[in-house]
Amino acid sequence: MTTTIDSRQMLAFATLARCGSFTQTAKDLHLTQSAISHTIKSLEQDVGVPLFERVGKKVFLTQAGEQLRPTAERILRDMHDARTALLELGQWGRGRLRVGASVTTCQHVLPTVLREFRQSFPDCALRIEPGDGPQMVELLRSNRVDIALMLEPTRDEGMEFRRLFSDELRILVSPMHAWARAGRIAAEALATETLIVYNKGSFTDELLTDHLHAAGIQLGNTMELGSMEAIKELAKVGVGAGVLAPWIARRELAEGSLVALPLPGGKLRRTWGVAHLRGRSLSLAEETFSGLCEAVAQTLEQ
Repeated sequence: MTTTIDSRQMLAFATLARCGSFTQTAKDLHLTQSAISHTIKSLEQDVGVPLFERVGKKVFLTQAGEQLRPTAERILRDMHDARTALLELGQWGRGRLRVGASVTTCQHVLPTVLREFRQSFPDCALRIEPGDGPQMVELLRSNRVDIALMLEPTRDEGMEFRRLFSDELRILVSPMHAWARAGRIAAEALATETLIVYNKGSFTDELLTDHLHAAGIQLGNTMELGSMEAIKELAKVGVGAGVLAPWIARRELAEGSLVALPLPGGKLRRTWGVAHLRGRSLSLAEETFSGLCEAVAQTLEQ
């Protein structure tokens, strides 16, 4: 049965081949001469052929030894390079970072975070995977992302969750809408208007559904979209009433093209944060990225 050559045997062989002396090899490797002799003898027994000829105090490679030498040196170089590469992962600006992020945060949070992160980690290989909350959970569980910028899960998903900020879902309508003129929305009025909501199955959809059910509110027609920008545009032209957090429509609210009104049934708040698998230790890059997200999030707290 063929066995793999031990790395210590390989190192002793390569060093002895270079030095040509058991005494010098023992000094270079900080071992006793008898330890080197035992290692070489064991290696020769393992491969089944002599690798050195001993002439007095001199040591010469046999033909088999000459054949093994370049392979041994290449293997040792590869092992050294592998160790160096692994060590560099923990050094400033090295390694990789795989981030999952909701589509909303990709547009409104990540640009500032990524600009700052690149300044500190210019050599870090960075990849962004967009998706909704349930997709983020699956990406984390399957080790396809390291951390995820997302809404807090509605149930225990085996994640550590670092809170960033909270927001409140509201109804956004055109300033010409009757609700905007009245300044309020009666619960029963939701049954007569088209409500434009985000993707079914998302954490936002789960929160909204539970909120309305608990308040006993019946909906009429709903329109599902996978883009917050599309929801805003349709609400602006009066196609329906969008359900959004005001920070996503700050520009439109400031210019007066949309009006934000409280959601009937009381406040519906969400919590955003950075998630990772429970029990994982974060790398330097991951900790830095999370800290930058915290700094940006301070401007979004409602």
